[in-house]
Amino acid sequence: MKRSSTAAMPDEADAGLIAAFDEALWLEDGLAAGSRSAYRSDLRAAACWLRARGETLGNASPESLRRYLAARGEAGGFGARSQARAQSALRRFFAWQARSGRRSDDPAATLRSPRLPRALPATLSDQQVDALLAAPDVDTALGLRDRAWLELMYATGLRVSESVTVAVQAYAPRQGVIQVLGKGGKERLVPVGDEAHHWLERYLRHARPSLAGGRADEALFLTQHGKGMTRQNAWQRLRRYAGMAGVRGKVSPHTLRHAFATHLLDHGADLRAVQMLLGHSNLNTTQIYTHVARARLKALHAEHHPRG
Repeated sequence: MKRSSTAAMPDEADAGLIAAFDEALWLEDGLAAGSRSAYRSDLRAAACWLRARGETLGNASPESLRRYLAARGEAGGFGARSQARAQSALRRFFAWQARSGRRSDDPAATLRSPRLPRALPATLSDQQVDALLAAPDVDTALGLRDRAWLELMYATGLRVSESVTVAVQAYAPRQGVIQVLGKGGKERLVPVGDEAHHWLERYLRHARPSLAGGRADEALFLTQHGKGMTRQNAWQRLRRYAGMAGVRGKVSPHTLRHAFATHLLDHGADLRAVQMLLGHSNLNTTQIYTHVARARLKALHAEHHPRG
């Protein structure tokens, strides 16, 4: 948006309002300096645009604010998140004005927020998954447990809470399935797969009895104290193995769930089947993985296709 030189700064009244609003953000809300700076910047830009058109921010009408935001969007260089932040600054500013008695109305109350693109969930490549699964030392009881746990997580897409609370009796090796209690107390049967089955059998035969130590804990995955794994324990172990495997970035148990869903779709799985396996009640929740899969396929095409 081009601004005339006469509107390079807000007028004195608007500058005073912005300063008073900034002080209120600090005194009343304890807002961090970086957030307050962003609000000031957005409000000054709006005040300058309005001043160039003979208007002021303090007395802006709903229509003036809509015109400003429309012009901002048409100017280019501002993404949906930037537009959303600008609207947030205006809403907060005018709500403060109304609350403090400076205005009897709130011209920003009817502003519609732009639709923000959904962030694609972080996932792993096939090679990263292979390196991660191979990281535990399977010559130790805990290492064998962790290999079985990681294999199950990747083979089934379980949530971390589901994996650490699943009972040993829930695993049916002959049928090749595991019974999972998901969100809202909903049960589902999830196929385990040959590789995960292999490591679970090794764990159950060679590691779990020694970890149990004669105790009767029902959890499938036990700690060295014979108790079920916790979410915190699972996070710590996974982060350790991610470092050992050279997998950079933030890796969490949910990353394996994302990898499970994305890799299934990459290899042609039906979206509704993935929905059932993940335990999603709404297909829209699963739909995000099609975007992940599409993004990965585009990247592979760009890297390997002669005309990519």
